[in-house]
Amino acid sequence: MSIAGPSGPGSTLTGQPAGGTHTPLVRRRVLVTGGAGFLGSHLCQALLAQGHEVLCVDNFFTGRKSNIADMLANPCFELLRHDVTFPLFVEVDEIYNLACPASPVHYQFDPVQTTKTSMIGAINMLGLAKRLKAKVLQASTSEVYGDPEVHPQREDYRGSVNPLGPRACYDEGKRCAETLFFDYHRQHHVRIKVVRIFNTYGPRMRPDDGRVVSNFILQALRDEDITLYGDGGQTRSFCYVDDLVDGLVRMMATGEDVTGPVNLGNPVELPIRALAERVVALIGSRSRIVFRPLPQDDPMQRCPDIGLAKRLLDWVPTVALDEGLGRTIAYFDGLLADSGMPRPHAAAG
Repeated sequence: MSIAGPSGPGSTLTGQPAGGTHTPLVRRRVLVTGGAGFLGSHLCQALLAQGHEVLCVDNFFTGRKSNIADMLANPCFELLRHDVTFPLFVEVDEIYNLACPASPVHYQFDPVQTTKTSMIGAINMLGLAKRLKAKVLQASTSEVYGDPEVHPQREDYRGSVNPLGPRACYDEGKRCAETLFFDYHRQHHVRIKVVRIFNTYGPRMRPDDGRVVSNFILQALRDEDITLYGDGGQTRSFCYVDDLVDGLVRMMATGEDVTGPVNLGNPVELPIRALAERVVALIGSRSRIVFRPLPQDDPMQRCPDIGLAKRLLDWVPTVALDEGLGRTIAYFDGLLADSGMPRPHAAAG
């Protein structure tokens, strides 16, 4: 299967920037694994907007067709149902490997398959990149740092991960995928890019993913108790999805001397309880905050040092938390309206 367009690989488009001079833009054929997921669908949308041809690959374990429904009519977009643990034979110029369930609820549902997706999926995408001499970007995770003893986390920190715990299928799977990427780079000269993604949120998050942003928003919209694990003092940083996608695209555009890993995330740190209080205030909810025991191996601090991303990619997040939360609240409010479920506090228009 191929997505070669009528112009052929590496075809040239003519773009016109604000200055009025015409600049040739190279149309690339781009494979996005996990492309129907939360992050992947936003990436597909951004690549299409830049004029590229996109092959979205997803097995729909956590991805949803509704995320990509608006793209299906675009002649530059193609959808392929496929599991990356099996080889894929296509012709593309660049590969973004995003395929893997990323929330604890989903990756702990089938931990063996989660590990296989990270490891075998990486091998298959690296093999494809090797054959095609294509760039390949690995969406790694801040989870490789485990429950960190260094704060904020820099790329040279090797992490504190429990290889035997319930989160290890994801943590260690992603760590092994990074190892494979750098081994393919050293041994086979594959052109790799590795990014470590910190907490990201925005429209198209799954309502059942168990992440704090989606949980808090849905509970607040329904006036239900907001559930905090531990005392709510553990910290996270939250990056809006548009900023994160911009970082991915900038990373892919770097020269061959930039391999990563590079942290992508918002360096503004926030206690989980403060996030819950902010969501309640934005919605005007009557929800109460209740506390539950902290899950095993849940990290107490998570915040990126993005100095490398600033220097190499000229990248910093620009969407403020309240603005991003407002857009995300409106999205979930729409989902509740469409489902006919009670929503005592509709999002403000």
